[in-house]
Amino acid sequence: MSATVAEAAPVAAAQPFRLTSWQAWGLILIAPYLLIFLFFVIYPIGYGLWLARSPASYVHLAEDPIFARAVVNTLIFLIVGINVKMAIALVLSGFFTNERKWIRWLSVLFILPWAVPSIPTILSVRFMLNPEWGIVNSLIFRLTGDDGPNWLNDPSLALTLAIGVHIWKSLPFWTLILLAGRLAISADLYEAASVDGATKWQKFLHVTWPSMRTLYVTCTILSMIWTLGDFNSVYLLTGGGPADLTHVLATLGIRYLRLDQVDASMAAVVCAMPFVLPLVYVLMKRLSK
Repeated sequence: MSATVAEAAPVAAAQPFRLTSWQAWGLILIAPYLLIFLFFVIYPIGYGLWLARSPASYVHLAEDPIFARAVVNTLIFLIVGINVKMAIALVLSGFFTNERKWIRWLSVLFILPWAVPSIPTILSVRFMLNPEWGIVNSLIFRLTGDDGPNWLNDPSLALTLAIGVHIWKSLPFWTLILLAGRLAISADLYEAASVDGATKWQKFLHVTWPSMRTLYVTCTILSMIWTLGDFNSVYLLTGGGPADLTHVLATLGIRYLRLDQVDASMAAVVCAMPFVLPLVYVLMKRLSK
């Protein structure tokens, strides 16, 4: 009986899949972006991983004492640079909320280090620190009669200066982000705290910080990701010297590339991925909430 009914049932003809005009135009308009993404993102990353596929490249890195020093420098750069930078940005964001006219003009000057390209600004700092004719040592000689130090010849001092340049260069950006977060807090909360007799510190502790905590942590994680890829502060200021002792992972790859060791260069970059991938995961997880 069931077989008879099945035979009698009309067989629906398979309809060919056709795109609507809107779908077709959507694919046409998105195709250039997909091609750019494939050519400038997927292909370079895939090619770099393919170049760093050999285990011998990582053995060569492990045997190179400069690589171990670069890993330590990278950790110091991240821990010190990011925490100091974000703490100062948090303080300055509160300073720039004042509506005095001179503070507004000062904020314009404050943004300049971030707005100006890295090459002229960092190279200008390098010229200022020149031990023979730099303006810093010239000023020290005029004031004290003594010769100034060779700032970039000491590894610890050179790395400290590179961290300082990184903080100086990127501080305005994060200050503006945190300033926007402060301005988004309702003024009624501060008025209610004033009525209750709260001090400035209590207002920050119970009103400002709870409202900005998520933004602050997110900015810190994002800053860590960007700092891992920042080679300008070290490469333009110290060049990795003296004696290749101030290299970070971002500049170590350039060093191997200049030595025509492309596989080691890509391997050094790949070694930064254990730092980056957990940060990206945590950042995306926070943003998806």
